[in-house]
Amino acid sequence: MQEIDIVAYAFSQFAKMDNAEFELSKPHWKLKHYKKGEFYNQHRTVCKFLGFIIDGVFRSYVVDEKSGEEKNVFLYSGNQFVVTFKSFINQMPCDYHTQAMTDATVVYIHIDDLLQLYQQSHQWETFGRLLAQEAFNIAMDRAESFVFKTPEQRYLDLIKYHPQIFNSIPLYHISSYLGIQGPSLSRIRKRLTGK
Repeated sequence: MQEIDIVAYAFSQFAKMDNAEFELSKPHWKLKHYKKGEFYNQHRTVCKFLGFIIDGVFRSYVVDEKSGEEKNVFLYSGNQFVVTFKSFINQMPCDYHTQAMTDATVVYIHIDDLLQLYQQSHQWETFGRLLAQEAFNIAMDRAESFVFKTPEQRYLDLIKYHPQIFNSIPLYHISSYLGIQGPSLSRIRKRLTGK
């Protein structure tokens, strides 16, 4: 599976993990191809897998109980982890759905195997700590962006972290993620392309 080489490289960059340590994990990784619309994890189920996206885009979203409107909470794209982290770490039911927005390829590992690796290796334990820090930072950045940043700044952050996303998903999903209406997104894009 050549995809595993992509994961190994990403781990070496993310956590300075060497090849020998990554080799410990190789028997545990599995490959899955997702069709557009297929769920990685569903609301009220426990997330048992840490995924690494080879290609494709996923979203985590909630459904407003009154209006039935879907609101995008997180986006995940190529060379990023996909995981409903609170559910994964605490092994408790998830607060939202995580779904493929395009056809996608993911290499994933079960939490039991990951916990075993943490016990086996200091480098894997370090990876777990760094992963938790990354998840915390992403969640905090997301929450704080709605307090401290303008929609235009959130849009620029989206381009920075998901540069190919505009070629992959409909604009109404991007509007939902940014917390704005479609016409506002159009104005932001027009303004920025005019600069």
